[in-house]
Amino acid sequence: MRTIDILGDNRFDAYTKTREGSRGIVIDGQNRILLSWERNTDIWMIPGGGLEDGETKEACCVRELREETGWTVQPLQQVVTLHEYYEEYRYITHFFLCRPIALGEQSLTDAEKRRGLTPTWVTVPQALGIFSRHAEYAEDNEEKRGIYLREYTALKEWLSEKD
Repeated sequence: MRTIDILGDNRFDAYTKTREGSRGIVIDGQNRILLSWERNTDIWMIPGGGLEDGETKEACCVRELREETGWTVQPLQQVVTLHEYYEEYRYITHFFLCRPIALGEQSLTDAEKRRGLTPTWVTVPQALGIFSRHAEYAEDNEEKRGIYLREYTALKEWLSEKD
């Protein structure tokens, strides 16, 4: 399992804030991956979120996936950790390969509801196609560019380990 640094063009010389979280690469029996799609912003991402105090990386992954998608998952292995540097932040994201166990109810925050967060199954090639376009957003949407670069890097790492 590797740790990969992503250095944003807007990073400061030193970071003063750190945010750590986990995301789940959930693959079903039909080689589809579960993504979160924000209908109102047209942003796709691998579901996940921030670590809570005293929470393990794996427990964060399970909780965030259940809240955002309704799916209970079982983390099988950690795939990669990304350290992203943007402005004064260092974002640490742990990606886990997960197996879907059972579907329940989403438990979205008000912000997630406003963005129209919708769990969506797509094929792995479709997901790679979405995220491989990260450079196209550099001019007008740095947040989308950064998210897509993060997800693309994690998926490529998983696929390289899988082969």
